Amino acid sequence: MKVHYLEIVSHDIDAVCRGYEEAHGVRFGDPEELLGGARICELPDGSIVGVRSPLREDEDPVVRPYWLVEDIDLALAAVESQGAQVAMPPTEIPGKGKFAIYFLGSNQHGLWKI
Repeated sequence: MKVHYLEIVSHDIDAVCRGYEEAHGVRFGDPEELLGGARICELPDGSIVGVRSPLREDEDPVVRPYWLVEDIDLALAAVESQGAQVAMPPTEIPGKGKFAIYFLGSNQHGLWKI
């Protein structure tokens, strides 16, 4: 089990990025359009942290892990069988893979297939 992408939605992107950079000695790049304008930091294990502003007026700040899976449809069906509500079905991001978002246990979760 591995987090592939950790998405942080914040009203103060620069402060969040600076905080991680100072505390962990990492660097965030320029906004990545395909990831909602998130500033990206790739970690040594290949996982990615992205910090972006809300994409909609009604989107609240959130920290959302996207778990790496072999079969995104099978994994989504498994969490749905446990009561998850799908917020975003499997969606392709060119050159990055597929992602899905679901709600379970009052939290937002994601799946990612490379």
